[in-house]
Amino acid sequence: MSRPVTFEPEASYELEAAALWYEAQRSGLGQTFLATVDHLATWPEAGASVPGVPAHLEVRQMPVVRFPYRVVYLAASRELRVLAVAHTRRRPGYWRSRTEP
Repeated sequence: MSRPVTFEPEASYELEAAALWYEAQRSGLGQTFLATVDHLATWPEAGASVPGVPAHLEVRQMPVVRFPYRVVYLAASRELRVLAVAHTRRRPGYWRSRTEP
């Protein structure tokens, strides 16, 4: 059973911006990106712990297959809270302030 997923406002913007960019590159590619990100919620335990973040927060990350992105999420509660949809080659760690309450 998968948990409900919520997105931080910034993560929602990042997801939408990336999907729109991919859709502009090739018709249908944006939808493929969104479907791939959506699929990650079915197996959240598979995500790797993020180094440098306190372990009690259970911040994890999963690569988005076929795309240079990763989804960073908080898995400690009954829901998955997506903190960032981060490009793997831009601004590493920029989302870390989003782990604070």
